[in-house]
Amino acid sequence: MSGAAFWPTKGSRQATLLARLDIHRPEDLVLHLPLRYEDETRLTSIEQAQVGASAQIEAEVLSSEITRPRRQLLARVRDEAGSEIVARWINFYPSLQKQLAPGRWVRLFGEVRGGFFGVEMVHPRLRLVDKGAPLPQTLTPVYPTTAGLGQPVLRRLLDAALETVPLDEPLPAALRQRLSLPGFAEAIRTLHRPAPDIGAHTLAEREHPAWLRIKFEELLVQQLSLRRAYHARRAHEAVCLPPCRTLTHALHERLPFALTSAQRRVMDEIAADLAAPHPMQRLLQGDVGSGKTIVAAFAMLQAAENGWQAVLMAPTEILAEQHYRKLAAWLDPLGIGIAWLSGGRRKREREAELARLASGECLLAVGTHALIETPVNLPRLALAVIDEQHRFGVRQRLALRDKGSAGVRPHMLMMSATPIPRTLAMTHYADLDVSTLDELPPGRTPVRTRLASTARRAEVVARLKAGCLEGRQAYWVCPLIEESEALQLKTALETWETLKETLPELRIGLIHGRLKTEEKAATMAAFVAGELHVLVATTVIEVGVDVPRASLMVIEHAERFGLAQLHQLRGRVGRGTAQSSCVLLYEPPLSGTARARLKVIYEHNDGFAIAREDLRIRGPGEFIGARQSGLPLLRYADLERDDALIEPAREAAGELLAVDPQAVDKLLTRWLGSREGLLRT
Repeated sequence: MSGAAFWPTKGSRQATLLARLDIHRPEDLVLHLPLRYEDETRLTSIEQAQVGASAQIEAEVLSSEITRPRRQLLARVRDEAGSEIVARWINFYPSLQKQLAPGRWVRLFGEVRGGFFGVEMVHPRLRLVDKGAPLPQTLTPVYPTTAGLGQPVLRRLLDAALETVPLDEPLPAALRQRLSLPGFAEAIRTLHRPAPDIGAHTLAEREHPAWLRIKFEELLVQQLSLRRAYHARRAHEAVCLPPCRTLTHALHERLPFALTSAQRRVMDEIAADLAAPHPMQRLLQGDVGSGKTIVAAFAMLQAAENGWQAVLMAPTEILAEQHYRKLAAWLDPLGIGIAWLSGGRRKREREAELARLASGECLLAVGTHALIETPVNLPRLALAVIDEQHRFGVRQRLALRDKGSAGVRPHMLMMSATPIPRTLAMTHYADLDVSTLDELPPGRTPVRTRLASTARRAEVVARLKAGCLEGRQAYWVCPLIEESEALQLKTALETWETLKETLPELRIGLIHGRLKTEEKAATMAAFVAGELHVLVATTVIEVGVDVPRASLMVIEHAERFGLAQLHQLRGRVGRGTAQSSCVLLYEPPLSGTARARLKVIYEHNDGFAIAREDLRIRGPGEFIGARQSGLPLLRYADLERDDALIEPAREAAGELLAVDPQAVDKLLTRWLGSREGLLRT
């Protein structure tokens, strides 16, 4: 169908504009559905047109002129009953005035409003007609578009596509009947050319059966594509790593704390995956402080006790070093050495670590992106752990996976401290096995969260001083390093200088992303050792930093942060036994979204509840950063409103994959074209 006669030639301006809308084939155009509808099937007399409502009038042009000094085009028109209205255009081409020649009959569609010239329409849609010409028989669709591609052009292309593209029915009749869904062809034609008796409101709310069919099919296709990707991965070989219980048992015996039941459950799930001959592809999610690192340590030891290598990659040097220090404290007594790779290490140190890894002498490594650089050779890599996996792009994750032996893929364990709501996990993460740490270790005290406007800044500083003089430690988090006039944010440097001047009794450190590695490490070490009362920091301390004595946090310009980031930052305190507090300093006035975010973080400590609210406020695309993977995000289905369709889509995907692979191929080709390959990573 891509060679259809009406389709623009490759490289043409029209083809380029369509590509901006992700329309590359006539089949894509058929699935480019209207945003809303306008009712041009009826006429309203000027006298009956209501101010504030949209209407279509048919009238004769009495006059048209361009007025000054504010250049605009005014046309006065009169309908058959003798009532008059003014049509006004502020932006227009000269050809428009020619069309509005006196004596011509026109149809104008737009909102009626009161104005300086009396009752008027501003920028109405104009159509030249013969008096009494037939009216359209269907509602007029309004499509998502881009500059240079007008609605009339899209409608003409759609008309041709609907006549050309086969609207095959891949779903079994029994499935459609069970879910009360119309056929695909009927649904598509209804949505593109709806009869006026349906009602534009019903269609706009996307509750019509035609919309339910499209949304169900979209959810079904996502399930099918992800499940296929899942099965494709499982077709590869991986090293079997059965639990030998030597090193893992020794670590268990030496731990100074008891594992939670959630940790033990998840460790069993991962251990079973590692023993299988196909690659594990598992997401380990858990709230801040739920103990993901120790779970990763046991998984890495399971590889090591089988004589194979395991690596842990983290997105920042601070987080990677934090992991390295934790693992070293747990594993050094067992005689297990760990390599430490980061861009900030000296050349000689890096080369020594690389040699240990390349020889296979060292079985465990922790690092940043440095792990995926060309010099790194991991001949016996069997397990790759990626922390804060959403912070890495697809290419980076694949580069780490490809460090394994040719033809044998390492097991992959992705970790995230941003809990994923159930509906999102069921749809966007259907290609992964998901393990959840839904239990915090005992002894954790909930963090008290307080809101304060910048007008109370002096009061916040006084409370900080009092707390630190009592022996507590504090973070002061700032969103920017350099001043931005546009955002009017306080900088970390400025705050550090101000606090030092205001609080000479306290020792105050500064850490941000532009410091040299040695400076960051020295500052963090001083804070961990209790040599600093306050650490002024940017969001480099967002994840992984673990200082039990730090029990106070102030987040500057909290209204600028996302919910997940606020929750992550707040999680840096409350890691010891002392009562901890987090003050969110905000700059009024607040936008509606910022107010909603601060309300959620103030009312909730549970990361899963926060994640659900975050999904509601931001939508799935922003929530998961589009997964940086080419995954087709949902265009039409809404995870909240359409949650009743998710489970049936999952069940139907399983049925079709088992009994009707041809239907699966048709569905995937229709919705994804050649893009399905992006998922098989």
